[in-house]
Amino acid sequence: SAAAGAQPGGVTGSFLFASRRRLKETVRLRLREFDVGDRFSHLPLRKASVLLPLMVRAGKLHLLLTVRSLQLRRSPGEVCFPGGKSEAVDKDEIDTALREAKEEVGLEPEKVEVICRLVPGIDKMNHLVTPVVGFIEDTFQATPNPDEVSDVFVVPLEYFIKPLNYKTLPYKSSSGSLSWMHCFMYEDQEYKRSYRIWGLTAHFAVFLALVIFGKRPTFKVDYDLDNLISSAEKNFMNLYASLSERKKSNL
Repeated sequence: SAAAGAQPGGVTGSFLFASRRRLKETVRLRLREFDVGDRFSHLPLRKASVLLPLMVRAGKLHLLLTVRSLQLRRSPGEVCFPGGKSEAVDKDEIDTALREAKEEVGLEPEKVEVICRLVPGIDKMNHLVTPVVGFIEDTFQATPNPDEVSDVFVVPLEYFIKPLNYKTLPYKSSSGSLSWMHCFMYEDQEYKRSYRIWGLTAHFAVFLALVIFGKRPTFKVDYDLDNLISSAEKNFMNLYASLSERKKSNL
């Protein structure tokens, strides 16, 4: 309250601290309801993971994203989350996401409070991509590995349900059917840069925002918003099934 802030002795600081703690606690509880654990880990696809790093900045949730280096062969210059392919040293999807985040942006694994794994996606190369959600400190200073990452930025999570600049793009899914994907343009006022966030990255960001805020977005989504988790799992299994069908028919 304003009265509390007016007292001497830095009460405002501790008030913000308390509200930040409450916000994080609410988010943890909501996300744990959506934790898929290793339910999809057995699927016979090559594995990859991404870290969805959440932070609280000025009382609001923000998401950290990266821009892929222009020297990369695959998707150069595109916005994505820290992450990559699974390696033999990783014991699970969480390990992969943390290892890749350290390699790409210098985020130490012990500085991430891992909360859950969400429903996976399938990328253009037919990897099973698992999103791992974790809290990081808002004081985190990224040290991008220039071979992999050209830029690191943060976006308020709410942008992914109430964007200022949004459109859909048609694309051919890995199963061969025509479908639509989210595409957000985000203007970073502080650094005067604009970013295009689309594809699987936008898909994960939208789902995360839907889970946490529980509000209807200002654009159309493919989920039954009253049964978000079951419809997300159903969408994923349909995608996986059509991919398997296509592989069979190609043999």
